[in-house]
Amino acid sequence: MSKHELMSYKIVVVGDGGVGKSALTIQFFQKMFVEDYDPTIEDSYIQHTEIDGKMCILDVLDTAGQEEFSAMREQYMRKGDGFLLVYSVTDRQSYENVPSFHTQILRVKDRDDYPMILCANKVDLVSLRKVSEEAGRDMASHLRIPYLETSAKENINVDLSFHELVRVIRQQPPDYKKERRRLGKKKRKCTIL
Repeated sequence: MSKHELMSYKIVVVGDGGVGKSALTIQFFQKMFVEDYDPTIEDSYIQHTEIDGKMCILDVLDTAGQEEFSAMREQYMRKGDGFLLVYSVTDRQSYENVPSFHTQILRVKDRDDYPMILCANKVDLVSLRKVSEEAGRDMASHLRIPYLETSAKENINVDLSFHELVRVIRQQPPDYKKERRRLGKKKRKCTIL
């Protein structure tokens, strides 16, 4: 099978700064944990992988969580086929900010729902935990998206979170996939009033 026949999935990792988006992404792609990492502006990773017996290309965008880069958000949200919404269980504010990311994605996509997974990261830091698993599950239920607890450091559910998101994307109805292709080809026009 040539790479042109492989399905490609654009996955975008979003969340507040410092929640471990880059650590999760690097753990998934390079199988290593990076303790000290400079704040990301935007990094992209591509990998051929097999999920449920089907080869595919994962094109993952690791985004900036810092507020000063929020203007870039809509641009990368337009490109994504699916989103990992990441918060840190040690940072209550990052948890409370998840709904605004969710709402912004739906607004940019002009949809009532879209492929997303809620990742509660840093579950290895048990003594520093400020957001319970129950609270995370409640939010995921409220947002109507799957929930996973992850740890980039201990490599807990890292591969699963990316693979599960691809499964959610694959479950989308055919009109979603047509819409994906149509939006990719559509030329934007500007009207001056």
